[in-house]
Amino acid sequence: MYQWLDDRLGIGKLYAKAFRKAFPVHHSFFLGEITLFSFITLVLTGIFLTLNYEPSIRPVSGPLSNGQEVPAAYYSVLYIDSLPFGAVIRSLHHWAAHIMIAAAFLHMLRIHLTGAYKNPRELNWIVGVFLLVLAIVTAFTGYALPFDNYALTATKIGYEIGAAAPWVGKLLSEILFAGELSPTNTQTIPRLYSIHVLWLPLTLIALIGLHLTIMIKQKHTQPRYAEKVAPGKIVGVPLFPQQMAMMGVLFLIYLGATTFIAGAFLAHPVQAFGPPTANTPPVKPDWYFLWIYGILQIIPASWRFEFLGATFGPQFWGGILVPTLIILGALAIPFLDYSKEKQRYLELPSRHPFRTSFVIGMLMFYLMSTLAGYKVDLKLSNEVLWVLVLVVPVVTGIVSYVLIKAIYSRDWNREARVELGRKGSAADD
Repeated sequence: MYQWLDDRLGIGKLYAKAFRKAFPVHHSFFLGEITLFSFITLVLTGIFLTLNYEPSIRPVSGPLSNGQEVPAAYYSVLYIDSLPFGAVIRSLHHWAAHIMIAAAFLHMLRIHLTGAYKNPRELNWIVGVFLLVLAIVTAFTGYALPFDNYALTATKIGYEIGAAAPWVGKLLSEILFAGELSPTNTQTIPRLYSIHVLWLPLTLIALIGLHLTIMIKQKHTQPRYAEKVAPGKIVGVPLFPQQMAMMGVLFLIYLGATTFIAGAFLAHPVQAFGPPTANTPPVKPDWYFLWIYGILQIIPASWRFEFLGATFGPQFWGGILVPTLIILGALAIPFLDYSKEKQRYLELPSRHPFRTSFVIGMLMFYLMSTLAGYKVDLKLSNEVLWVLVLVVPVVTGIVSYVLIKAIYSRDWNREARVELGRKGSAADD
């Protein structure tokens, strides 16, 4: 039977070429796998949710709302929570989205710190940046779907940012929200639902497929020790069965940990917020949007002017311009730090003080901007927050640079002398 299939499908050649491909083993490489596992979990739990969710705001009533008329979308979330394990599965969907974004961000951070974006992997770095941005946008489009008072108010923050885009804001609102975001717009929930469960996941699947295809074609960068063990070759384990077995164990650990979190910390209890009303509750976006929200909090309302019929206001400066500049900067990294030689091995962050200190400074910027999101809670003035957001990251970056140079430059000189010594001996031979 196997021979019959092999004659027709070339299973033996496929196994030798694809399934015996060597994968380097390093704990930091699992961040990519965790991102993929989170996406798979989102798809599986999302299928369950779509079978029980009604994307509509038509008024309905029933025992779950104590006879009160509520939007159908809101009622269907109450129904999901009433099903056996329904609340846990919905919570699992919520936490998987958070873990996917966090794992993708840490994965990109690892790539950046080790220089793994360099030639020939520039294209895969760009695909990775788009994947991270698209994952965040996909998470945002799910915000309003429970259609409770909190969800609708939180979505308005993003809606106002999108609507503030000069000249194209109205078009973006029409595409994403089917017009103005309001409790009475019957087209908004169906529009967000189709984007959230169909178009964005399909785009994510296409980008993930492209990312993996390029990675397999170009092979992994490897830890530095591989250069000493087998120069020019991949040091690792075959995809099947060793790598697949490790991935299977990691997936089970991921699933167990995430399910525990989902059960222990049930996400977004809609009955606590109730259906949308004229009163808007105090809200804050999730952590991955909180740094943008913080910047919006400290930009004065007077930073506004008109140009060619478009308004450039705080939403534009904080919600569009700053994130766009950061995304463009991320896309440009492989070309600003270009390497003519092909990058085979991971670089030590300690040997690249400028790049490492820049990353530390940027992380401090996100942290301080996030802190600005708690401006009202912490009763901090705008002046103090501007210093924290602009000055502290720069100072942190400079201090990091000086410390890295002071601590590790001796090792660089020592290694350089060893290298010169080795070359001298070889020439003498």
